This record gives sequence, structure tokens and C-alpha cells, in this order.
Amino acid sequence: MPERSGKVRRRLAAKAERSGLMGLPSTEWLVRPVAPIDEATASAVLAARFGVRGSVRDLGSQQDRNYRVRGDAGEYVLKVANPATATAELRAQCEAVGHLADALPGLRLPRAVPGVDGDVVQPFPLEGAELACRLLDFVPGEPIMDSRYLAPAVVARLGTLAGQVAAALADFTAPDPDRLRPWDLRNALDVVEALAPHWPDRTRAERVLSAARTAYALVEPHAKDLPVQCVHGDITDNNVVCETAKDGRPMPVGVIDFGDLGSGWTVAELAVTCTSVLHHHGAAPASVLPAVRAFDAVRPLSDAESAALWPLVVLRAAVMVVSGQYDVLQDPDNGYASDALDREWTMFEAAVSVPAQVMTAQLREALGRPQPQITVAPAHRMLPDLPDDVPVLDLSPQSDDLHTGRWLAAGAEADLARGRPAARTRHGEFRLTRTTIDTTDAPATCALGVDLHLADPLEVRAPWAGTLTRHADGTLDLRGEGPVLWLHGIAGPPASGPIAAGQRLGTVAERDGGHTLGLQLSTLTDRKPPGFATPDLAAGWLAVSPDPTALITGRDDPAQPPADKDLLDRRDRAFAGVQEHYYDEPPRIERGWRHHLVDTQARGYLDMLNNVTVLGHGHPALSDAVHRQWRRLNTNSRFHYGSVVELSERLTALLPAELDTVFLVNSGSEAVDLALRLAWAATGRQDTVAVEEAYHGWTYAGDAVSTSVADNPNALSSRPGWVHTVAAPNSYRGRHRGAEAARYGPEAAARITELAAQGRPTAAFLCEPFYGNAGGIPLPDGYLREVYEATRAVGGLCIADEVQVGYGRLGTHFWGFEQQGVIPDVVTVAKAMGNGHPLGAVITRREIADAYRSQGYFFSSAGGSPVSSVVGLTVLDVLRDERLQDNALAVGDHLRGRLEELAARHPLIGAVHGSGLYLGVEFVRDRESKEPATEETAAICDRLRELGVIVQPTSDRQCVLKIKPPLCLTRRSADVFVAALDDVLTHGW
Repeated sequence: MPERSGKVRRRLAAKAERSGLMGLPSTEWLVRPVAPIDEATASAVLAARFGVRGSVRDLGSQQDRNYRVRGDAGEYVLKVANPATATAELRAQCEAVGHLADALPGLRLPRAVPGVDGDVVQPFPLEGAELACRLLDFVPGEPIMDSRYLAPAVVARLGTLAGQVAAALADFTAPDPDRLRPWDLRNALDVVEALAPHWPDRTRAERVLSAARTAYALVEPHAKDLPVQCVHGDITDNNVVCETAKDGRPMPVGVIDFGDLGSGWTVAELAVTCTSVLHHHGAAPASVLPAVRAFDAVRPLSDAESAALWPLVVLRAAVMVVSGQYDVLQDPDNGYASDALDREWTMFEAAVSVPAQVMTAQLREALGRPQPQITVAPAHRMLPDLPDDVPVLDLSPQSDDLHTGRWLAAGAEADLARGRPAARTRHGEFRLTRTTIDTTDAPATCALGVDLHLADPLEVRAPWAGTLTRHADGTLDLRGEGPVLWLHGIAGPPASGPIAAGQRLGTVAERDGGHTLGLQLSTLTDRKPPGFATPDLAAGWLAVSPDPTALITGRDDPAQPPADKDLLDRRDRAFAGVQEHYYDEPPRIERGWRHHLVDTQARGYLDMLNNVTVLGHGHPALSDAVHRQWRRLNTNSRFHYGSVVELSERLTALLPAELDTVFLVNSGSEAVDLALRLAWAATGRQDTVAVEEAYHGWTYAGDAVSTSVADNPNALSSRPGWVHTVAAPNSYRGRHRGAEAARYGPEAAARITELAAQGRPTAAFLCEPFYGNAGGIPLPDGYLREVYEATRAVGGLCIADEVQVGYGRLGTHFWGFEQQGVIPDVVTVAKAMGNGHPLGAVITRREIADAYRSQGYFFSSAGGSPVSSVVGLTVLDVLRDERLQDNALAVGDHLRGRLEELAARHPLIGAVHGSGLYLGVEFVRDRESKEPATEETAAICDRLRELGVIVQPTSDRQCVLKIKPPLCLTRRSADVFVAALDDVLTHGW
């Protein structure tokens, strides 16, 4: 490669000299775009040379001229080739398409249409010159022409296509043109060095030139080991055609534009594809990893190729930047080239935002390749007076010391170390203390060095000989034969210069009321490394950041086993599969605080889903109360103790006076099951009326009356004979909509009357008083009053299932039935009642409760235990003392208003449902037909998770975002959620 590069440079220099141009480089190898061709001329040639007549529209191009043709016999693309492209190259492109069509029959490709004389290449006369043109089949589908977000599945598909094309072209030979091909990455540095000097923006030009030279130096040692073959050379986002998948994502199904076909490094095919990903919304270097894994699965990458890949990405981006600037200099009116300039710069910025060595290590991690291990052996102990055994601070998301939000305090680490003579942190640990909340950006949480916290300012000595450099920010770096040692927090250091092993460097400086020394090793010699890495690049940064622990303790820390590698597989093996988990690739959540969750990589998430934890996660009053009670007593409710009485009294005090008797159970399912059994016992019959599209639990009775097909696809057809259903009173998409929804109540009442006339009088009518499972839709006014009257008229009981909607979530009312102005006979409650602890209740009238004795006795082992009762009491205390119902009303109103603003701008939002902090955003593909956007909703949830928001679909159509956060949600967090949703709806998912 060095010899070839030298020849190329000499050839370029000679051509530039012969051209006599002092400004732009020689046009002998730099291709000028074809001059504009009017559509009338194109139409005339099209008819004469191909016998095709139809409309012609200019598609734009950087160097050729492309026209979309709509003819009577079909659709085509007329390509007028740049004169720099030889006829043999054009024929080779057509042959390559045919070769790929045979090898990849499912791939959509632009086959050539023969002209009237049978040749696929035809002359195109233009102003005394003769160009060449071809007519290609129009490939149906749409390219990815904008910079919208690309989902990992789409990126992976790009990688798969690149791998398939590379593998299929491995045995195809294309002619090697007698000209320098600027898009062949073997020539990338030559192109950049030729064009960069002519870029008016000298600052950017020098930056690109420097990056290209650095990247070239990293490729050069591997060049001889990189396989060379015929490559497409331009499998990018705008050179694939896509079908829109059901979830709305563009899924590549075809490849177009073979203009860069020729000999090149196989891995360059992947580098080109990866580079094109980097300008898309939200893209970062790690965004290309799905493409790399997918390419490798089709056409495995060698170690040399994986080492060269990211430097080639940098070189491709550099060539695109300088070539785009050059094209605009040549042809200022070329809108195609001008429009690409910002995208090309974005790609370059992303490519150089991470050192190539880091990305190469990250690529190896993604491909499952082992990382080289680097160990350090100090020649002298850095802190001679430090005890041998220094305790380790646990700063991980699972730390027992960082409870109740302590991790959010600015001095949390120093606070944990205070009072100890010495304490140290772990290298490679994802620190909870680095977690951020209420942001869509993943924080840098992985520690690339270690900190040593001391009570006294111990002396620090050089671990080896080298050259010491003092920096303006107070940091020091020591360079010897191995990695660079970076030190933070040394008072009184010597001047920059040579340092002997064991020479005094100063003392540990004071910080946060103690003394803290920061140590970090780096194999990167051209920059100061960051102290922390984001999780997506942690493996890459750790590969260039060896563990410095041995420098202070004399020994390495034992390796920590990866926390998440096989946990999901273990879950699948040991945990019944019907107990599903959120997301296909779920984060491992191990901590919560208020309305936020934290995964094991210390990524914080806004929890917009967890209606179980009504108070929020990790509430200290609740954990303290449970701790106290568990130390004192936990047994069952057959024993006599105070808390079970106090909780029962508190519950009845929150309800109408006639609801005076409480059963305590351990879940909503158990509560609904018991409520139904009470109705059956009290009425002496079993027929039950339930509302369609509802979920009430998994016990036999609860499942029998659950009619949601989202939870059970056979819910309606598998109901036992004693279950009867009435239409879901959905005023948005049900049988009756808008004002017509008032008909649901009379129809349901008539159904109950009809059943009685048929000899099937209703024992119980069961309904959520706020239509939760459909996404938080309020019942039509008067609905429960009419249905309750009809039920009671036939001797039945009315059950209000408050499991999801009760306990102040609606904001306006503590109980959902209050909104309807009715009093049920039986109320079921759970979820919020225990804030995640297994606790539920059934509250009814005394005579109904007593009727259960005809069935025997009732007992729930955990229901009403001392611990459960204390949990229930504490939840009620906090709801009252922190005014969480008022917060649900205020923040919920604000959130609903913000969501309605989004609905005015995003047609995918069909409606915003709900009240307080029980809301639903319903997505539809068409607001008139209300076609559910089911797949889009799932994809939106995945993208929101990437942005740090946890939310999931609900309803039978799974097209509603269920928004049921802890009631401590703040306005700021609500705004973060709305901003994230707006981002997704604006830029894609």
C-alpha cells in the first residue's frame, strides 16, 4: 500500500502540473458533473434509443444525470453517464446487477433495458459531444433520503444487504479503469490531500486532513491482509430502496446505483454503509454496531478487517466532506451536492468523535472477539504510607449505601468515604453517582479510572520512570514505556520534566472535606481521556484504559463477572415463559427512586408506567415502616394485633358509610375473585355481566370475566356459560362514538333485564368505573347509574374494580366510582394499596360479607399480615401527607394539555384519553377510519426506552400508550416525557 500510494501521489502531482491549474486540482481524475440536460432532450433520446415514451423528471445527482421515466409499459430510470466513466464500466455495472440477481433472487435490483439495437449502453448526443446512457428498471420502494432516526433493525438490515452483496460479488470481476477512482477507499488519503487545500474553510480543511492522515496510518499496517474484490462501493441509506414495514419503519429490500462498482477492499463495503448511518437523528458511533454484526453474520470479518473498519469509516467521511465541497465549488447551482454538505459534515463529526482505537475495541466486543489484556507493574509503590487493605466503596446501582436518593447528591462519593482512613473506587464500575435523571441522553457512568479517598494528605511517588507534564487544569501525566498515567488531585507537584521511579510527586490534595487522588491509565498518547464512558462505548474505552488499582494497592482487583451477559437466558430457562417481560432486549432494572428507574449500567429512566408504585420507588417512610415491623412481628391475620384493625378502619373511612366491612387479600386477582364469590353467595346464583375489553385477573373467576383479547386472544370464545358481556363503552372507537356514547348505558341495562327475562338473573355486574384497560377512557356520563339500577332491579350486586384507577390516581376523585355519582355494593382495590407490596382489599356491606359463611370461611395467609397492614397504613399516610392526589390532578392536567398540543401537530395521535395521572395516547394510522397503529405503538415504546422513558402499549388493539406513573411525577418530568415523545413522532422510531 505505501508503494501504491506513493505512485498515486506522484501521478496526481504530475497531472496537476500538466493542467496548469493553480486553484482546483486537475480534472483528469476529479470528475466534473454532467451539465444540466433539459427534460425535452432526455425524452427525445429516450424515444429514439429505447423506443420508450413517457414523462421524464430530473432526480438529481452529484456527477451523472438521472431521470425518472413513467411510460406506458412501466417505470424506469434513465441514467446519462459522466464522460469520465468508460463504456466498459457501464457494461460491467449491468453485468454485476445480473450476477446479483442470480445470486440473490429476493433482492430488488435495477436491471438494464436493451435499446432498440439490443445494446444496454446507448449514445446520448449533447451539444456536439456524445455521452452514454442506459435505461434501468425502476426499482419500487423509497430510498432513505432524509436524516430521520434509523432503528437498530433498519441499521442491521443495511448491514445484511452490504454483506450479501459483498459475498455475492466475491467471484465477479469488473474491469479496472485507467483512472483514479476517488470513492475507492484505497485512494482515500490521496483524494483528501488533493482536495482539502482548496476548501475555503481552512479550519475545517485542516481538521479533516489531520483526521484522514491519522486514520490512514491505522489502516496501513493491515492493508496487505485486507481482501480485495469487486464491490458495489455505495450501499448507503440513499442507495437502498425500502418497503415501509407494519411498524412504519423503512426496511431495505433493494439496492440501486452501481456507479461506484469496482475493485476495492471488501471491508470498505461495510465502512461505506456504516458511514451513511452517522448523519441520522440520534445516531452516534455505536449506532453502527447492528450493521457490523449483521454483515459479519453473512460475510465474517477477519481481525485485520475489524481493525481497519473504523479508520475506513473516518476516511470515507473525510472523502465525502472534501468531495462535496469540491463539487459545490465546481457547480454552485448543484442543489443535490449543496443539500448534502451538512449531512456529510455530520457524518465526519460523528466518525471522529471517538478515537478509532476505542471504536475498534468496541467493534471487537460487538463481534464477540477477545480484547487484548494490558497489565501494569509498578516499579515503586505510589503511596508508601497507604495501608495494604483499602476498602472499596460500592457505587454501583445495587449499592446498599446509596438508598433514598443519596446518589443524586453532588458529594455522595465523598460522603460515603468520610470517616474512613482510606477508601477506593472500582475501575470499570458503572457508578450510580453518575446517573442523571430527567434527560434523554445516556450519561457517562462507566469509570475508566479509580479514585482514592483519604482522611490525611498522604505522599505520592512516581510508580515508574518517565516524563512528567503539568497541565493548566492541575492534572499531571506521566509517560514511560507503557500506558500514560493521568493523575488528578496532587498538591505541590514538581515541574514538568524527567521523573525517576519512586520520586516524590506531591501529596494528595484536599477536596470535599477530605483528600482525593484520581488515577487513570490510557494507551492513547494523543489526548487526555475522559474519566467516564457512556455504556454503549464502555467496552471500547475500557480496552484502552487499563486498571490502575495495582498502582495503589500492589495488586489488581479480581475481575468482576459481567452482570447481564446471560441473565435473560437464565430467566428463560428457569422462569415460566408465559410470565413475559417488557421489551425484546430489556434493560436490567435494579433500582428505583420516586418516578425513576435505574439499570445496572446506571442509566436512569423516567417511569411513566408503574401504577403499582403509587408513592414512587424506594419511599423511605415505607421501607422504614416495613423494616421496623418485620423486626417486631410478621404473622397472619388470625392473630390479634392492631395494624389490621387500623387499616380496615382507614379504608372504610375513605368510602361511603354503608361500605363498612373489609377483607384483606394479597392481589387484585384475589380481590376480584373474592368479590365475585361474595356476590354469588349473597344472591344464590352465578350469572355475571362483564364489560368487553376488560381485564380483572388470572384466578379462575377473575379470568372468566376478563374479556380483553390482548391478554387472552380467546377471551370471548372461551368464557364459561355464566359470563355474559356488554359492549365496551368506548366513546372514541366503540359502537357508539362521541355524543352517541350515551346509548351504551341503556343498552347494557336492557341486556341485564333481558337476561333476567330468560331466567338468567344477574348475580353481579363487574366493571372498572374508569375504563382503564382501553387506555384511560372515562365512562359515558350516567353509565354506571343506569347499569347499577338495572342490576339491582334483578337482585344483583354491583362491583367496582378500583384496582387500577382508585387511590387518587384520577386526581379529581379518590375512587373512580365517585366520578359516576354511584355507590357500588362491593369495591376491589390492590396495586396502589401496597405500593408494590402484595396487598389488596375487598370492601363491602356487612350483610354481604356475612353471606360468605355459606361457602365456608375465608383466609388469606399474606392478606392483612402485620407487615402488609403496616404497608397499607403507610401508603395512606404518604398519600395524605404528600398530597399526591392533588399532585395527580395538577401534573396530570399539565401533562394532558401538553399531549393535546402534540396531537395538534402529529396526525398519528388519534386521541388523548384520561384524567389525572391515568392517561392514554391512542395512535391511529388514519383519524377517520381510526385504524389502530399497533405495530407503530410498540416501535415507539422501544424508541422511547432508548431515550430513557419507560412506557408500554395497552388496549385490545395495543395502540394506546398507557401513562400511569407514580403519583409523585413532577411537571419537569412530565415535560421530559412530552419532549421525548415529540422527538420520536418528529424524527421517527
